[in-house]
Amino acid sequence: FVSGNSRLKASTPSSSQRISKDTSAKTLVQLDQDGSSFFRRHGIETGIGFDWTYRKKNNFSGSLNYNQFGNSGQGSINQSQSVSDMAGGGILNQLITLNKTHNDFRFHNTDASLNYKRTFDKEGQELEVGVRTSSGNNTVRSDNSQYMMPQDSLYFGTTSDNNGNEKETEIQLDYSQPLTEKIKLDMGGKANFRRISSRSDVLGLQPESGKYAFDPNLSNRLTYHQQVYALYSEISLPVADLFDLKIGGRYERTELSTYFSNVAAQATEPGYNTWVPSVFLMKKLSDRHTIKLSYSKRIERPDYRDLNPFVNTTDPKNISTGNPYLKPEIGNRLEFSYSYDMNSSGFIMLSAFYRTSKDDIQPYIVYYPALVVGDTTYTNVAVSTRQNVGIEKDAGLSIFGNVHVSEKIDIRSNLFFFERHTINTVSPGLNATSFNYRLNLNISYQFAKSLAGEFFGNFRSPRNELQGRYPSFTTYNFALRKQFWNKKGSIALTATNPFNKYVDEKTALFGPEFTINSERKIPFRSFGINFTWKFGRLNFKKQ
Repeated sequence: FVSGNSRLKASTPSSSQRISKDTSAKTLVQLDQDGSSFFRRHGIETGIGFDWTYRKKNNFSGSLNYNQFGNSGQGSINQSQSVSDMAGGGILNQLITLNKTHNDFRFHNTDASLNYKRTFDKEGQELEVGVRTSSGNNTVRSDNSQYMMPQDSLYFGTTSDNNGNEKETEIQLDYSQPLTEKIKLDMGGKANFRRISSRSDVLGLQPESGKYAFDPNLSNRLTYHQQVYALYSEISLPVADLFDLKIGGRYERTELSTYFSNVAAQATEPGYNTWVPSVFLMKKLSDRHTIKLSYSKRIERPDYRDLNPFVNTTDPKNISTGNPYLKPEIGNRLEFSYSYDMNSSGFIMLSAFYRTSKDDIQPYIVYYPALVVGDTTYTNVAVSTRQNVGIEKDAGLSIFGNVHVSEKIDIRSNLFFFERHTINTVSPGLNATSFNYRLNLNISYQFAKSLAGEFFGNFRSPRNELQGRYPSFTTYNFALRKQFWNKKGSIALTATNPFNKYVDEKTALFGPEFTINSERKIPFRSFGINFTWKFGRLNFKKQ
């Protein structure tokens, strides 16, 4: 397979206002930013795979995939900063600047897998061995130039290169053994090896000479090695005539080795053990009605984007960086569900859940009246990073339905409601509670034998996080498809958000000594034409 895309240049307007307190100077600082950026992106993905069954009981499969993605953008931000006394009285000073930015991102990744599956005379007895490997590289180049207005004089600038690499290899062995007609034992092991490296080279403007020089304080190196060894087992059996039971457990040993150049002494990362149990109960009330109860524990480790220590100073008033000291999230989930199979009329499932996440990873902003990095002092700056913010607790209900109303109308919908409570351990006492919901609806209508229409809508409610309120998000799509060539060919017209050019995102954030109100307009409206031609024959053996 091969696929590719290229996006036309699109403009994204944005604005924000930040009001902050400098308690030592006893002043209020208001920063107004207004600008727009032009954005392009492109991507290509290709791969090849095979599936070969040898003498019925031996199955070999494998794949080799390659994908490449990139985007680039440039923009300008008008900035006005005013300082007043705490009472909001007279303006003590005002600074007007223009910030011009440019960034370029490139990513390419190669994935390969090889799998062998052996079946035996006894039904359900299987042995499977798999090897998967992935290697990805990305490059971020960015620069900014800040001008004092109205003189239009350059007084601050940086140019940076951030090159990263992530390699991962996983070896897995699984074995299934039916002990009796109704009892089955599964067991296996897995070894995962992951290596992340990052290199950031930053040049800073020297105002006296007008030249750029290497900045050792913003430049850094990171290597992050992680090995995970896991053993797991699960047994499935009926408990009298009460219910079917699956109970399992996984033991993991994690070893870490890290190096971060911007610290005087390297901290030793101790390895740790994780016990991950799971329990699954199922009761068939009848052929159509089923109830399930399950408990599972999960561990989610930070990825390259979370860990990358590259300090992005493209906007020196709003700096962003990753956090190489993040710990993994540990989650627990309890779920009860009921499903109703209406045969040819459709399917309905209701699920109630409660879940917790310890050391939850979320974006976090810290405000500094003055931040010294090497020989550079950043004033009135907000630093965005990733933190283990604390404990998150969610309780909710989801409803899924797929209903065939008639031979012409199908309706599919998913409703998701939950209450989220986050306990803040970074700034104790500043907790957050929010009721959230997500809705989507898909309706298809068969106008005629070869003519069909479809509507899809998706809505996500506003949500409260530890540092403020994030906006709702709405998308909707229309499509009309005409089939021909004995249903082997089709042509479709599509429209996404046709009645709105932009999706408006209004965000209100706050933290110790600052509040931020911002708006971003994302270009989302699109129209398309799609042509499909099916030829040959492809049979899938697996469900």
